[in-house]
Amino acid sequence: MSAVRQLVIAIDGPAGSGKSTIAARLAKKLGYVNLESGAMYRALALKALERKVSVDDPDALRHLADSTVIQLDPQPDSNRVLLDGRDVSQRIRESDVTLAASRVSMHPPVREIMVARQREMGARGGVVMEGRDIGTAVFPDADVKVFLDADARIRAERRVAQNGTNTPEEAQRIVEDLVSRDQRDRTRAVSPLVPAPDAVILDTTDLSIDDVVSRVEKLVSQRLN
Repeated sequence: MSAVRQLVIAIDGPAGSGKSTIAARLAKKLGYVNLESGAMYRALALKALERKVSVDDPDALRHLADSTVIQLDPQPDSNRVLLDGRDVSQRIRESDVTLAASRVSMHPPVREIMVARQREMGARGGVVMEGRDIGTAVFPDADVKVFLDADARIRAERRVAQNGTNTPEEAQRIVEDLVSRDQRDRTRAVSPLVPAPDAVILDTTDLSIDDVVSRVEKLVSQRLN
């Protein structure tokens, strides 16, 4: 890929649509950097929980974000997420942080800071960035925009399997959290979860990971050509 222009590829979609997995595999195949916007919000949410900062206080969260250093360190299979130099890659995937991140990401002052940092990270291209507003707010001029979606029941099943949930009660809680997060993301005032007008929408309900990666690769090839 070094002989051609490095693209900015935006992959958006709701929880459980497969965007994190697809972005990671696509970045690896292209030799690009995988930038997880969600991991950045999760890291900030974790710090808020640890510092006992309310996830519903936008001013306090803005001040917290101003003094926080979040780094995404690319690894062969995923990113290592560093919060103020500390590896929090595993911790930020736990359920309490997931719930807190959804609330933290709703606040305009927080999103303003995060979007600015995400733009800096992807300014030179050669990145696959996934999230919920990459193609609409972070990189509205991205070279390739994809919006992944899937039936809510299927997305919930994927999230349950991903979390290794063993009890019906835990599975039901995950389903309820996903439905609540969908509602918050789609109705928030700033950068709601919607496809960009020029995004290619892919329904992944009945598609394998390889199928989706192949389709997005074709879009990238068409753009490069």
